[in-house]
Amino acid sequence: MPGAGTDKTRRWLTTPAPVVVLVQPQLGENIGAAARAMANFGLSRLRLVKPVQGWPNERATVMAAGADRVLEGAELYDSLEQAIGDCSFVVATTARMHDQAKPVISAEQAAAEMAPRIASGETVALVFGRERYGLENHEVGQTDRILTLPVNPAFASLNLAQAVVIVGYEWFKLAGPGLPFSTSERSPPAPKEQIAAFFANLEGELEKVEFFRPEEKRNVMRVNLRNIFQRLDMTQQDVRTLHGVVNALTQGRKGSARGGVLDRDEAARLRALVNAQGPDGERAPARGLARLLRRNPTEAERLLWEALTSDRRFAGRGFKRQVPVGPHMADFVSFSLRTVIDLVPTEETAEAAQHRADKRAWLAAHDYRVTEVRTEDLEREVAAVLEQLAAAIGPA
Repeated sequence: MPGAGTDKTRRWLTTPAPVVVLVQPQLGENIGAAARAMANFGLSRLRLVKPVQGWPNERATVMAAGADRVLEGAELYDSLEQAIGDCSFVVATTARMHDQAKPVISAEQAAAEMAPRIASGETVALVFGRERYGLENHEVGQTDRILTLPVNPAFASLNLAQAVVIVGYEWFKLAGPGLPFSTSERSPPAPKEQIAAFFANLEGELEKVEFFRPEEKRNVMRVNLRNIFQRLDMTQQDVRTLHGVVNALTQGRKGSARGGVLDRDEAARLRALVNAQGPDGERAPARGLARLLRRNPTEAERLLWEALTSDRRFAGRGFKRQVPVGPHMADFVSFSLRTVIDLVPTEETAEAAQHRADKRAWLAAHDYRVTEVRTEDLEREVAAVLEQLAAAIGPA
């Protein structure tokens, strides 16, 4: 499986690039690290001039961290003159002045000069010196350009691999294929009419809560609010998401006991209608009504659900709201505990009471423990009801 950036399943880039020449590198680790930097930026041709620890070098392989292809293709030479013998353009990298009358260029300028030469088929070399003191004067004298980097003059010496990384990066930035990936645009930019509709929705809801106060600052506040969102450069999906956020905040999250679009009295009437439906097999709309009730709980249901999900005596014990248990719809049920909590309303029709009795009998026959909670008790003192439930259900 590919690691953080190494993917051996992908094709190795083999575009023409400069030759990298390391003159008398002292440590195998530095050769390996330089090879790794070369592989990062599409440089695959490595030439070594009299490496101090000999060649091949096991430590170089370890430090290359997978850039074995560069090391395996490395060529050995006895002198710099031999290493650059077939090159028509050579750049010496150094941090020291050598008092030689030849152009001094940056890594970026070097890439710009090398690119057209390589494109025309010439062999171009980048020469790096020894770790301790770099290239000697006579070696710099064999090159066409001096490449140096803007560094702290009091601490100008770079690690060999660091130097290769910087120069290799500038080369690949110019001659490589560009960034390997980009963020995909999953949604087109939002048209102004869609943004205007969002603002109308947002400002309309803010008007309801008297957000734009004092009156004399209304226009300034509206402009500032619009500018916040205009700076986001929103996509169509962004605007749709923000519409949903505003609607959820103003109308309630249509989820389990978090509030819905019905007020308290409407939710109570819906509850009574669900209770009158009887077993699910009798009337098909029962499940649909139960789903609606889940989105629009009564005050008693909301109080109990908040307790069941936040009180540590009940949280995590698997309670669900308005889900079917056999042919019946349970107010609250924990299948793992085989426990049902049945909310009994203050007023109930004879038909609803009979359905409730039938449900209790069915649940008892199927090994469910049923605990009744009266809504007036729950609305009057939640803590007392929770104590009774905790005693009935037992410890976790």
